[in-house]
Amino acid sequence: MGKNREQALKLIKGTYDLHIHSSPSHFPRVIDDFELVREADEYGMAGVLIKNHYETTGARALLVNKYSGAKTKAFGSVTLNWPVGGLNPFAVQSAIRMGARYVWMPTRDTAHCLSYGDLPGDFYKRPGITIFDDNGKVLKVVYEIFESAKAEGVYVASGHLSPSETIAFCKAGREINANVILTHPDWDRTVLPLETQMELARMGVLVEKLGCNILMNDISQQAMADSLRKLGTENVFMATDCGIVGTIKPAPGMANFIEQMLDEGICEKDIRTMTVDVPKRILGEK
Repeated sequence: MGKNREQALKLIKGTYDLHIHSSPSHFPRVIDDFELVREADEYGMAGVLIKNHYETTGARALLVNKYSGAKTKAFGSVTLNWPVGGLNPFAVQSAIRMGARYVWMPTRDTAHCLSYGDLPGDFYKRPGITIFDDNGKVLKVVYEIFESAKAEGVYVASGHLSPSETIAFCKAGREINANVILTHPDWDRTVLPLETQMELARMGVLVEKLGCNILMNDISQQAMADSLRKLGTENVFMATDCGIVGTIKPAPGMANFIEQMLDEGICEKDIRTMTVDVPKRILGEK
């Protein structure tokens, strides 16, 4: 046990993890929805958000909350890949009516992500999605998606858009005062310079920071901690992106992430801001 392990296990109580891959899924996962909330409950976590690349998860979360017996609350989301119609504001409205509290722009189906080749488990051929029209302008439908989410106080995250699309997406959302999240800017396919992350944070974009990016060697824990300090912890939330085969389970993953940031000198107050206060703002929890 590391020097800050005990402290991390205390700090994880009451936290939220807003980026988890669980089964049922089109891809192998290390944990299912019910196992997820029960394990998170053992760690004393307040909430977990289920992500699926191809299906909405609001109804799954409702059933888990009814039948799991756990105090930890599950939350649903929708990711705007081809199976829900791609850039589809009707899918956003439907998902929110079924309990979704988070919207991702396209991930595996973006033209940008596909330009790197298939991710593990991709199983069908499809054209890539872009948010730009032929003139390089943000498509009107993107603004419709923002408005659909904004009407319900729901945040929209950048997904696996290209760097140029991500910047344009964030700026477009903030121009109309929509709630915007910058998705894993440390992952190699969606990486953005820290200076750009800081610029977007100053505009009111919330920045997602993932423990899995340290685990997969996309960023060192020292560089991660430095980015948190420079962004300002009130502009950041910590999550894991765990559940993917090859990673650890989400709850211990969050404990590890907290411990790593404690090891790098991030104080308890700032960790609580990034794991409790900002996630509650995103979810609309009081």
